[in-house]
Amino acid sequence: MPLEDGALAFLARLPLAQDGAHIMAQLIAHTHWRCETITVWGKRHPQPRLTAWMGDAAYRYSGITLAPAPFSPLVQTLRQAVEAASGQRFNSVLLNYYRDGRDSMGMHSDDEPELGARPVIASLSFGATRSFVLKHKTSGRTVKIDLGDGNLLIMFEETQKNWLHGIPKLSRPCGPRLNLTFRNIIE
Repeated sequence: MPLEDGALAFLARLPLAQDGAHIMAQLIAHTHWRCETITVWGKRHPQPRLTAWMGDAAYRYSGITLAPAPFSPLVQTLRQAVEAASGQRFNSVLLNYYRDGRDSMGMHSDDEPELGARPVIASLSFGATRSFVLKHKTSGRTVKIDLGDGNLLIMFEETQKNWLHGIPKLSRPCGPRLNLTFRNIIE
């Protein structure tokens, strides 16, 4: 997908042995979900979603440090499918559980030093369709992509340097959504 000062790739359906509803139910039931408190503009706030961190290394953002849990067998299988589809290697994943339309993720870039200068982030979605919004840091141009069950979106090249992204709150009812954002931590 063309993107000014960045690059995106989109796969409508990641080939998986199980359907999305089954995967989502397993992830919800068997993941140790947490509600972290983050620091934004000097103020502490509970994140408006639940998260879990799995992988080989700790990850730091917004004033918190996430200690890694080992990849569960299911997440390991998903990681292998994402790596095969993307041609990239990932050693960590942030799982995000949006319970309803009130859960969200503010506009941000995944530009922490441990991700390197040009990080590749692969985002795999399950459940309800939600809008993924990108906003260019200089021009203000916005791009909206609806991400639904089984969609894989990959952000690479200069995307994190030049763009913000987020999942806005909804005013209408919405079912749950899970998103797994695979990344490579450089130690």
